[in-house]
Amino acid sequence: MSTTFDAARRAFLVRSAVLSVSAGALLATGGAHAQTVSGLFDDLPLKDDVMGDVNAKVTIVEYASMTCPHCKSFHERVLPEIKEKYIDTGKAKLILRPFTFDGDRRGEAAFMLAKCAPNGNYYAMIDALFSTQSVWSGKGNPVPELLRLSKLAGMSEDDFKKCLSNQELLTKIIQGRNKAVKDFNVRATPTIFVNNEKLGDSTTATLTKAIEAAL
Repeated sequence: MSTTFDAARRAFLVRSAVLSVSAGALLATGGAHAQTVSGLFDDLPLKDDVMGDVNAKVTIVEYASMTCPHCKSFHERVLPEIKEKYIDTGKAKLILRPFTFDGDRRGEAAFMLAKCAPNGNYYAMIDALFSTQSVWSGKGNPVPELLRLSKLAGMSEDDFKKCLSNQELLTKIIQGRNKAVKDFNVRATPTIFVNNEKLGDSTTATLTKAIEAAL
């Protein structure tokens, strides 16, 4: 890997360290039962990327970490069934929002690259990142795999470096996480909302029941 990418990676790590919040607050245990929240779509630092019909009656909001094994499982085992039954049929739409934990530099980088993916490839990049999670999220240098995925999503090497150097984007990702903790009591990933109801878990049965109730 070239010194240019090493420098970009080091700069990214330094910038993100300054903006972190405490891990203890994020890892606190939340309630197990469904809760109603307000303001889920108000004053958001980041623009939402929508999967499905923007006018769908039901909105599913997921707060996820790209390095979270449970989030990977949700996207590979639960979401395909929900997508086929509700999102592809226009009954519901999905909004996946970044929720990176303190110190999760790889997760921050992954979400930055997903947000930078051109031509509406946010969710395609999310899928690719989850499917290769074991490659880039563990030990070792994550840059080669993240660069490979970024190129597949339509980014150049220059795009890749500019994205990871985007201070404003990183700040908004962390601001969004902090808002989720403060305003919506998000404490773990994945955390799922159906319209304004925060679900107690992310199982297919619980999500299906909430969607059907909201239709």
